[in-house]
Formats: sequence, C-alpha cells, structure tokens
Amino acid sequence: MAVASSNAPFILRLVSCSVAAANKAGNIIRNVLQNGDLAVVDKGLGTGKFDPQTIADRAAQKCIITSLQKKFPAIKIVGEEEDCSEIIEVAETEDDSSVLQQQCPAQLQNCKEDEVVVWVDPLDGTKEFTDGLIEHVTVLIGISLDGKPIAGIIHQPFYKARENPNITGRTIWGVQGIGSFGYEKSTHDGLIIITTRSHSSKVNLEAIQAMNPTKIARAGGSGYKALSVLLGETDAYVYASKGTKRWDTCAPDAILRAAGGNITDVLGRPIQYKYNTDYMNYTGLVATLENHETLLSKIPDNVKDSISKNL
Repeated sequence: MAVASSNAPFILRLVSCSVAAANKAGNIIRNVLQNGDLAVVDKGLGTGKFDPQTIADRAAQKCIITSLQKKFPAIKIVGEEEDCSEIIEVAETEDDSSVLQQQCPAQLQNCKEDEVVVWVDPLDGTKEFTDGLIEHVTVLIGISLDGKPIAGIIHQPFYKARENPNITGRTIWGVQGIGSFGYEKSTHDGLIIITTRSHSSKVNLEAIQAMNPTKIARAGGSGYKALSVLLGETDAYVYASKGTKRWDTCAPDAILRAAGGNITDVLGRPIQYKYNTDYMNYTGLVATLENHETLLSKIPDNVKDSISKNL
C-alpha cells in the first residue's frame, strides 16, 4: 500500500518530488526541441571556449528549482545555470508513489531539510543537444548529506525516441541503502571504457590505454556516460582531467553507489559535495560498477602526478 506523502520520511519525499520534477523538466526539453527554436547563448564568451546554453536548460532548471522550493523552502540547491529568468508556470508537483513505497534506511530516517544539498544539471549534454545527439541528453538531480552523495535521479528525455517518438523518456533513480531502480542491466564481452567525445587530452588517453581496454567508446554528457556503466554497457567511465562539476557527478555518484558501484577521482578519493565551495572536479573521475581499485591501480603515476597539479 502506498505511503501518504506527508507521513513519509523527508528524504523519501524529497527524492519522490525530484523524480517528478525531472520528468517535468524532460517534457520541457522535448517541447523546446519540437518547437525548433533553442535560443542558444554562449556562456563561454571571452574564454575562447564555446559553452552553449539553450532556453531548454534555463526553463528546465527553473521548473526543477521551483518545484522543489515549493515543497521544501529551506533546502539548499546548486544549479548549473545562473540566468533562469524564463517565465514558466510550474504546477504543484505530484510525488512519485514508487519512491514513497520504499523502506527508508535507518541512517536517513532523521535527515532534515536544512542538512542536504540538491545538485541540479537541468540539461546535461547541451552541446550534444544542439548537435542533434539527443540520446546523450540527461536531466540530473543529485542529493548530498554531509558532503556525501546519498540519492540521485537521472532522466533521459529522449530514451528510445528515434525508435518511437511517442515514448516520453525514462527515469532512473537510486538511494543509498535502498538500491537503484528504473532500468535493466545488460552484459558484454571485453573491457569497454567510455570517455569524453569532445574534451580529450593526451593525459586522459594515457590513463585509459593503461587499463588495456578492448574498446574505447566516446560520448557526450557525464550523466549519459555514467549511465552506460550502470546499465552494463561499459565497464568504466574515465576522465583524467578537470572539467566536470559537482552537478554533473552527484546524481550518477549516488545511483552507482546505491547499485554497488563507485565514483572517485583519478587519485582514488571520493568526490566531496559541499555547499558554497568551488564546484569543479579538479582531479578527474573514474566511475565503475566493479573492479574499481583494479582499474585505478593501472593508471600511471605520471598521469596522477599531472592531475595532482590541478589541486
């Protein structure tokens, strides 16, 4: 029997609302693409690096933050997009009943609204979105407590959209101590490493090649790459460089950990999700479901030394 939202522990209510908000954000993203006007602006002006932002990024973040703040006004939220002034109507978000039916783990029973931080990337893979690689796009909502990732939501607005345009996406979520939900795991032969399609470097390639992969896959969006590990399509997501931010990694980090996996930096340290700090992941990342320490041990010392210089 479903648990009434008001009677559920705070963390389950927050995850439930976040799942619903991610679904609504996915609807916004699909509608923007269907309308055809992405209203692209370059956040990287003056840096020499093109960093696109679309109206879908801005409206999706406004939707997520407004939905969460309506129910949890004391919550701390860190979003990727700074200017989200689009005027959109955000109806009251219906809680996701599948989350509320779960048994809350003891360590999260007494978690309070002002103790957590929510990390939002409303449209991870904006470059891919503008390039037409829509399957790489995800909506990411991660939740941290005391700097540690405890829950995450990854929504795929265009899941199987090329096969069936009537499909309205897929949402995968996880909570540490409960598990991860919304997907089926596949298998493959060999060792497949997935990495960036557009920001590679000599150091990154050296780290990957030291693991002796049978295949190197390349894709955009941190959420999409981490999801490929969760789904069993790849064995590890490796990015031996600075570049990702906390909002890129919190949701995948929490979901992978809930499924028994791991995300650390290239030096083997957990990523800290502290509020009001520098949000850059300076020392790269390695995401796996298994064999994490084995793969980390294969990264050459000169790569680790190079990465350490970012500290």
